[in-house]
Amino acid sequence: MLNFIDLSHALVSFTSIFTLINPLGILPIYLTLTESIERDERTIINRKGILTAGIVLIIFSLIGHYIFSFYGITIHAFKIAGGILFFRIGINMIESKIPRTKATPQEEKEAHTKNVFAYTPLGIPMIAGPGAITSAVILSGDTSNIQDKVTFILALFVALLFTYGIFQTAGRISKLLGIIGIRIMQRIMGLLLMVIAVQFIIDGTTPILKEIF
Repeated sequence: MLNFIDLSHALVSFTSIFTLINPLGILPIYLTLTESIERDERTIINRKGILTAGIVLIIFSLIGHYIFSFYGITIHAFKIAGGILFFRIGINMIESKIPRTKATPQEEKEAHTKNVFAYTPLGIPMIAGPGAITSAVILSGDTSNIQDKVTFILALFVALLFTYGIFQTAGRISKLLGIIGIRIMQRIMGLLLMVIAVQFIIDGTTPILKEIF
């Protein structure tokens, strides 16, 4: 098995994808977005989010170049779209209000949005963001045989497994910090997320502006 797997390629693939997913960095954001969700529901959301991100990353790693060419899409467009979505989330985090103990009928009707959250923004773009997608396309493009393809997919699976494990421990971290700690972190991370979002937009628009001017 070890002879079949290119360990150096596996290590590069794992470290690149895991670093770009950055589960430890986005954990405070994840905590603030899921603080009102029960542990069982959170586990389901985590699984769906990881599965969604895994499918997206594998698809882009296999046919990413063809998708971009066919639709005329660039990674810069992904960065701009992700930046806009992150900016909106950041504003909501900063302006968050203390939740009521009872839900209104309208809130109960919209409870299904928890399920939507698993796919976006958790699966995309928090886990499978522009950086992770770009890395998947580049690393997969560097593979020249089936062995390297399998090595890359295994490295991707391990990175997602580590990410899932980190998210599963979020409940304990939430209890440790308490409501006040979560609120403080929420606003700090909201501001930081808005800054990151602006940088995403800048990174996406700069190459386009250079081409125009």
